Parts: sequence; structure tokens; C-alpha cells
Amino acid sequence: MKTKTVGGRVLDPVKLLAYQKGTVVSKTVTDKKAGLITLFAFDKGQGLREHTAPFDALVHLVDGEAEIIISGKPFRLKKGEMIMMPANEPHALRAVRKFKMILTMIKNA
Repeated sequence: MKTKTVGGRVLDPVKLLAYQKGTVVSKTVTDKKAGLITLFAFDKGQGLREHTAPFDALVHLVDGEAEIIISGKPFRLKKGEMIMMPANEPHALRAVRKFKMILTMIKNA
């Protein structure tokens, strides 16, 4: 299923997605053959359990504070910071404070 493009529009990622108490909310911005971009909003204490992905993934925090663990090493990110999660390496995320992020997954050719 193709996602409608958001090209040609100015977007504020913080305003595109609202926090919801006790949960994680996501919205796909674009899903193309080369990769996808998804917005996430995590309420405080929420997260994603350790998993792997077959693609490199860039996480860019646009609000709040998160702990991201990559191959057992924890990283604390705040608004405006970003980190690359390498393909096939285990990673997990947890909201230290509620946070929003842009996840850009880059598919291998």
C-alpha cells in the first residue's frame, strides 16, 4: 500500500503527532522503495523492546528525552540530537521523559 506523499508542504514534526497517555503513537510520513520515514510519540516510560532491523535507521529527537540502547550500550538523547542505529544490531528505546522522534530507515539496495 502506498502512502500519500507530503512533498511540497512545510511540516512541523512536533505538531504532526500528539502524545497519548500510556502508549506509543506512530505516523508514516513516507514509505518508498529506498526507505521510509515515520514519526513517533512516546509517553514517559514507554518504549520498544530490544529488536533488530535489516536496515540502518536514523533516530532524530524533535522533543523530549530518550534512552536508546544499541548492542548493549546506552545513549541518552535530548531534543535536537540524533543517532544512527546500524542494520542488524540489537537496539531498544525508552522514554526518560515523553519524546517525539523522526525515524528514517534506509533500505539496502
